[in-house]
Amino acid sequence: MSIPVGYLIGLAVLAFPVLRLPRVPMSVGTPAFFVSMSINELPVLATLAFGASTALAVSEGDLASPVAIGAAVLAAACLGLQVWRGVAALSVLRRAMGPIDVSGRLPLWRVLAFPFAVRPRAVERFANLSYGPFGRRNSMDLYRRRGATTGARAPVLVHFHGGYYTTGHKSSQSLPMLHRLAERGWVCLSANYRLRPAATFEDHLVDVKRLVAWVRAHADEWGVDPERIVLSGSSAGAHMSAMAAFTDGDPAYQPGFEDADTSVSAVVSLGGYLGRYFDGRPETSPTENVPAGAPPVLVVHGTHDSLVPVADARRFAERLRADSRNLVVYAELPGAHHGFDLYWSPRFAAVVNAVEAFTAEVFARQRVR
Repeated sequence: MSIPVGYLIGLAVLAFPVLRLPRVPMSVGTPAFFVSMSINELPVLATLAFGASTALAVSEGDLASPVAIGAAVLAAACLGLQVWRGVAALSVLRRAMGPIDVSGRLPLWRVLAFPFAVRPRAVERFANLSYGPFGRRNSMDLYRRRGATTGARAPVLVHFHGGYYTTGHKSSQSLPMLHRLAERGWVCLSANYRLRPAATFEDHLVDVKRLVAWVRAHADEWGVDPERIVLSGSSAGAHMSAMAAFTDGDPAYQPGFEDADTSVSAVVSLGGYLGRYFDGRPETSPTENVPAGAPPVLVVHGTHDSLVPVADARRFAERLRADSRNLVVYAELPGAHHGFDLYWSPRFAAVVNAVEAFTAEVFARQRVR
């Protein structure tokens, strides 16, 4: 009785994302990271792949082996656990939000039929707009509802990509969130910024603040509300967003536009790196520099993040709650890896609902003040 080695390897690939992977250098672990993240965030496609490969194994008589049968049962259980963890994200987020109501409606047709982040027809994109003097690295894409008028005074979400501060580009991360909010009437910006090693920590913050200043300067042109600006980011982008929000009005990070208002209404951190920058200075860490006047912050992190430990996000949330007088919401997504914001997964669809609820609460509190 032969053992179907190829089938077993396929099952192992589909099943191993259920585990919390050890931290390894990206140069070594990049392939495993992308495979595990994609399978974990696309449970429907992974289940279909499992079904197809198992059907083929049955047709070829490969499941006659007890080893293959046991491996198939184990893989099915692992996939089931991945699906359950993804679906459980909504209840986790609802608990984290407390009395703030989070919608339970999920775009199931996108999750089930086409989970990839394709821009909906209702949303138009204005690509490669310039917000600063550094060419492509100071460019952005702007998303808004097709047919929106300049008098709408829409809220604005500004998103910065991750990539270890050394790589990455606009319109590569959190696109489901940008598309959804744009459909709902927001104006969403996804921006490039200067990268290491040519850029420094200060350069990154200057880019963030320059874009916030750009939003206010062009509010009438694009029909945005300059009093409702939300900074968001994935991984390194979350670090930038938090530090820019925490250094509101600091002229050291606003060369040439020192008098510009760069305050924001809130920050959304998605799998954020929240420690010290590469030079190790404590003043570069959001966790170590939470001001009492920090804006409201939503922190969402995966329990199985192998690049940025969830303990770091937990520590950041604790410092926020201790030092900030504004709203803080922290949620740990069961089973989520780094990069959970790339697809229309059940998990990220629930996160987008939470972002909508969180920002609605923030704006409501602003109106009361």
